[in-house]
Amino acid sequence: MRWDLDPFFGLFEDNIAPAPTPPPEKGKNSCDRKIPIGVVVGITGVLTFVISMLLSLGVALCIRRKAHQENGNESESRTTYGTAPPDIVADDITTSGSYQFDFREIEAATCNFQKSNKLGHGGFGEGTFQNGTEVAVKRLSTNSGQGEQEFKNEVLLVAKLQHRNLVRLLGFSVEGAERILVYEFVPNKSLNYFLFDPVKRSQLDWRKRYNIITGIMLYLHQDSRLTVVHRDLKASNILLDVDMNPKIADFGLARNFRMNQTEANTGRVVGTVGYMPPEYVANGQFSMKSDVYSFGVLILEIIGGKKNSSFHKIDGSLRNLVTYVWRLWNNESLLELVDPAVGENYDKHEVTRCIHIGLLCVQENPADRPTMSTIFQMLTNTSITLHVPQPPGFFFRDGASPLAEGLTIGQSSIMSFACSVDDASITSVNPR
Repeated sequence: MRWDLDPFFGLFEDNIAPAPTPPPEKGKNSCDRKIPIGVVVGITGVLTFVISMLLSLGVALCIRRKAHQENGNESESRTTYGTAPPDIVADDITTSGSYQFDFREIEAATCNFQKSNKLGHGGFGEGTFQNGTEVAVKRLSTNSGQGEQEFKNEVLLVAKLQHRNLVRLLGFSVEGAERILVYEFVPNKSLNYFLFDPVKRSQLDWRKRYNIITGIMLYLHQDSRLTVVHRDLKASNILLDVDMNPKIADFGLARNFRMNQTEANTGRVVGTVGYMPPEYVANGQFSMKSDVYSFGVLILEIIGGKKNSSFHKIDGSLRNLVTYVWRLWNNESLLELVDPAVGENYDKHEVTRCIHIGLLCVQENPADRPTMSTIFQMLTNTSITLHVPQPPGFFFRDGASPLAEGLTIGQSSIMSFACSVDDASITSVNPR
């Protein structure tokens, strides 16, 4: 067989291709012309894109409007205590991993919040669950000034904090207007339960008082993960465990500072009179030096067994606690501050050094106050020379400053601006 590679031209000579379509004649209607496919595809794509953009914009506007309404409702619900729906409050908090107790369970544990179960003069009460677990229960009253935001703040913040000198939060409960916090039980109640009681104060010898001072300082100095300004350090918020070790409680007013943040301002000054530094009362400015001031007041209270809100006679006139101690400093008689219940069994040099540190903490200018790390060094290293303190905040001079006069207690025990001197209360002060 033989293959022929010549082309087969002749086979298809009769199949001639048709002639091309002649162009349309002039004068005919242009609508008879065909639109190229590319143009049709282009127009369709543009229309699809425009419609998609309009739909996306509409959806975005709807979502934004809905979010704005929800934020407005949430903000409005926080303006008055107890107005936020309980399920919303609980849902916000449970995301932190905190346990929610049934309110009836807490009522039963506290015998319907009997006053006999109250722990000291603060807002804490004792309770026992059916399984025998003892707890400390904090019940927020509707007139406490602590609202939804403070309640959430305390639960969320304490859940993040970890320190052996903090009261451990076990959970919370929300029922109607009721807001309950459940903490680990501390058998010796609060510091003020012992410190300001004429009989029980004798149980606090100097070594116990010194350990309480250093225990509070360790929390303020060593909390590693967060920079927190407590803003309400006071004797009633220091709970004592079975060994009389301090446990700091009540973080409803606390603020968590961002990294590298050193201070903040607020138009709503809250706290307890006597423990708040002057720059906070006057201008709403707070920082870690605010807690340093409160810590200094606590040192003077613990050593003297005297409330900062009480007045003491010296040099022929009544003075508040920080002014009283400042006068003792100038008279070189600091040991007169020591609570007689302590007795004579104490290290005079150690006590004098602690009073000196307390005066450094309550200086009027926050820049003059030491940091907590410096206080740690001063308390643990006696070879460090202490600076001479400057006059304290709220120092009652012969011609008292307007701010000091604003804190003067009259016969009616009413302050000249809207705040309470009750250590158990959370006060609200309008900055002047």
